[in-house]
Amino acid sequence: MSRSNGETLHTLDAPLATIPVPRGPVPQVPPEREPHSIEIKIDGEPVSVPEGSTILDAARKLGVDTPTLCFLESLTPVNACRVCVVELEGSRVLVPACSRKVEPNMSITTDSERVRLSRRLVLEFLASSVDLSTAPAVQAYMDRYNADSERFGTIRATVAQPVKMDNELYVRDYSKCVLCYKCVEACGCDAQNTFAIAVAGRGFSSHIATEFDIPLPDSACVYCGNCIGVCPTGALMFKSEYDMRQAGTWSESRQTQTDTICPYCGVGCGLTVHQQDGRIVRVTSPLDHSVTRGNLCIKGRFGWQFVQIQPLGK
Repeated sequence: MSRSNGETLHTLDAPLATIPVPRGPVPQVPPEREPHSIEIKIDGEPVSVPEGSTILDAARKLGVDTPTLCFLESLTPVNACRVCVVELEGSRVLVPACSRKVEPNMSITTDSERVRLSRRLVLEFLASSVDLSTAPAVQAYMDRYNADSERFGTIRATVAQPVKMDNELYVRDYSKCVLCYKCVEACGCDAQNTFAIAVAGRGFSSHIATEFDIPLPDSACVYCGNCIGVCPTGALMFKSEYDMRQAGTWSESRQTQTDTICPYCGVGCGLTVHQQDGRIVRVTSPLDHSVTRGNLCIKGRFGWQFVQIQPLGK
């Protein structure tokens, strides 16, 4: 082969397609290192848990019912509520069980008088500042620790604010918000990565807000509703549930739950359909589902109204 200027080009020898190219050894993935087991004592009982476990993990392994409010298995612990505190031998202060990692030879007490007093005070402070009427789990904790909801007065600091109703899917009643940060985490890195909401303000002015407190339809919200799924107090609520509660027709004792698969796409998200009197009133997703881990999109969580549309002529 030659160019126009007379320069000769030599063709490169290439392997024939019929002859396989020799390859080196296939790299092998090294086997995962088995985590070391750590021995600790909880309430005087020894327990062995994998390295990296939390005190809460160890307590649950022993069947110790430790109260939690801002903790959820699918979210990063933020240590906000301090309801789960326990007494750690050698520690000057009580430690949060949800985030404190176990260390060898720890000795932990989960139900001492000091622990019970701290939990009782936390619950009483919460009850004095917000409306907990739609938070049955918190009310159960208050009964368990003999917390007096009116110990610090009957005028709740954050109740005097209107319900935010700026869309047809869900309402925001921040008079019930305990600032557990679950909705912020679910909207952020832990699930949706939308970052439509965050904690604004400081001290008594702290509150959950959109950017610059703009209305929700003008924010980055994609209406996945994952914030509703993690809210422990009803501060975030389906519009359908809110309307029924206002009308006095909401009754969980008359509701049935059916597990199914979302019909909108092929991802396979798991749904739990809540029905009352033959009508769907809300849709959630199981926290332990391998695909969704409690998370859904706008279609899966809110797109069920078509089921209840009456056909023409009926």
